[in-house]
Amino acid sequence: MDKKQDIITNDSGDGDSGGGGSTEFYQRFSLSARMQHLLMGLSVTALIVTGIPLWCLKRPDYMWWAQSTLVDFGYIEIIRVVHKVASVLLVVVCVYHLLYLLLSREGRREFVEFLPWPKDFVDVTQNCLYFLGVRKERPRFGRYTYYEKFDYWAVYWGCVIMIGSGFTLWYTDLSLRYLPWFTYELAALVHADEAILAALAICVWHFYNVHYNPARFPGTLLWWHGKMSLEELREDHPLEYEEVMRQREEENKT
Repeated sequence: MDKKQDIITNDSGDGDSGGGGSTEFYQRFSLSARMQHLLMGLSVTALIVTGIPLWCLKRPDYMWWAQSTLVDFGYIEIIRVVHKVASVLLVVVCVYHLLYLLLSREGRREFVEFLPWPKDFVDVTQNCLYFLGVRKERPRFGRYTYYEKFDYWAVYWGCVIMIGSGFTLWYTDLSLRYLPWFTYELAALVHADEAILAALAICVWHFYNVHYNPARFPGTLLWWHGKMSLEELREDHPLEYEEVMRQREEENKT
């Protein structure tokens, strides 16, 4: 970790950790990282809300969903326009993120942190043993846990599948002209199934780890301000906490 970390003292006790008195917070995520997350969240939410009624229109058993959404938007064409605008925003965020990884020092550091390492497989085993009561302590996580890494890489394959199949459906004439005849039907099937999988993964897996978890319920604002209390950092990411404290001591000596 080669980036200077910011330690912020909050005398009012505001933040996710709650409580009164003076609390120290660690600026864990930069403004760039938070904006990428926010814009992707907005685009994906819009894609889910508008994509499901478009999918339901061809299925009489689910027509009630499409009709209820039409009441909110007014016309099916408006839903299609919003869906396409949200898809363009998703593409822009993905392209920006790739440039962020390639061109910025912070991005390259984050990419390395997100790579799967042998320790992650050890952490999976140790965490399972902890949940079963065989092991008394949780594994000591670094900057990202194995399930946070899974979240991150799931976005990669999800975006490749959704953007690729989405453009195939968007540009129907070109797809039918230059691609095999079955590509369009395959793209429609893959697009719908991957969208349902992504929606479930976000609402169940991701939201539980970030918001529904009893330790964080009813939620965290880390995605908004990027700050985590040192107490929470020590509890959830002890290896990162130790690195931050080591850097802090070195800075105090200079």
